[in-house]
Amino acid sequence: MTYIIIAVIAIVFVIIISNITVVQQSRAYVIERLGAFQSVWGVGLHIKIPFIDRIARRVSLKEQVLDYPPQPVITKDNVTMQIDTVVYFQITDPKLYAYGVEQPMAAMETLTATTLRNIIGDLELDQTLTSRDVVNTKMRAILDEATDPWGIKVNRVELKNILPPADIQSSMEKQMKAERDRRQAILQAEGQKKSAILIAEGEKESAILRASAEKEAAILRAEAEKQSAILKADGEAEAIRKVQQALADSLEMLNQKAPNEQVIKLKSIEAMQKIADGQATKIIIPSEMQGLVGMANGLIEGVKEQ
Repeated sequence: MTYIIIAVIAIVFVIIISNITVVQQSRAYVIERLGAFQSVWGVGLHIKIPFIDRIARRVSLKEQVLDYPPQPVITKDNVTMQIDTVVYFQITDPKLYAYGVEQPMAAMETLTATTLRNIIGDLELDQTLTSRDVVNTKMRAILDEATDPWGIKVNRVELKNILPPADIQSSMEKQMKAERDRRQAILQAEGQKKSAILIAEGEKESAILRASAEKEAAILRAEAEKQSAILKADGEAEAIRKVQQALADSLEMLNQKAPNEQVIKLKSIEAMQKIADGQATKIIIPSEMQGLVGMANGLIEGVKEQ
C-alpha cells in the first residue's frame, strides 16, 4: 500500500512538473482548453491543467523576414520580367495569427505575389525600373491592410532584384552606353567652350594691360621730356640772367670809375668783336672809331714783335 501511495505521488509530481511551462522573451503561447481558445501566455512561468489545456501554437513576436523567389510579372507594355521580393513583418496578435488563416506564411506569399503582379501590371517597363520606392510603398500598404485580420503587421517591403529579358537588357545597355557617350561629348564640348572663353578673356586682359602699360609709359616719357624742357629753359634763363647781371655789374663798376672817352671806345670795340663772331661777312665801323681801331692794331702788332 505504501508503494502504491509513493507511486501515485511520484506520478502526480511528474505530471505537475511536465505541465509547468516557462515562456521566453519575445514569444507567446496560444492555449486551448478542451479544444477552444483559452488564453495567450506571455513571458513568465505558467501551469496548464493536465489533459485539459494544451499549447495550440508557439508564436515568435520578433520581426521576421520572408525572402520570396523571383516571380514572373508582366508590365503594362507586355514585357515579362522576374522580380523577387523581401517582406519584413511582425506578429502582433498571436490569437488572430493562430485562428485567422490556415498556413499564414503560404497565405502571405500568395498575397505578395498577386499584389506585385497587380501593381506592376499598371506600370510600363521604364516606370518599373525607376519607381521602386513607389512600388515598395504601395505593396507595404496593401499587405499591411490585408494581413491585419491575421494578426500580422507588415513593416517594410523591398524589391530585391528586377530582371528584364535578355534582349531588353541588351537594348538597355546599348541605350545607357549611347547616353553616356552623349554626356561625355557634351562635357567635352562644354570644356572646350570654357577653355576658349578663358583664353579669349586672358588675351583681352593681356591686351588691356599692355595698352595701359604703353599709355603709362608714354605719359611718363612726355612728363620726362616736359620736365627736361622746363629744366633746360630754366637753365638758359638762369644763364641769361647771370650774363645780364654780370654785364650790369661791369657797367656799374665802369660808371663808378668814371671812364674817359678812350675806355668807352675800347668797350665799343669789344662789342664790335662780339658782333663779328656772328655770321655777318661785313662790319661797318663808325668814323669816330676808326682811329681807335688803328691804335689797337698797332698795340697788337707791337706785342707780337716782342
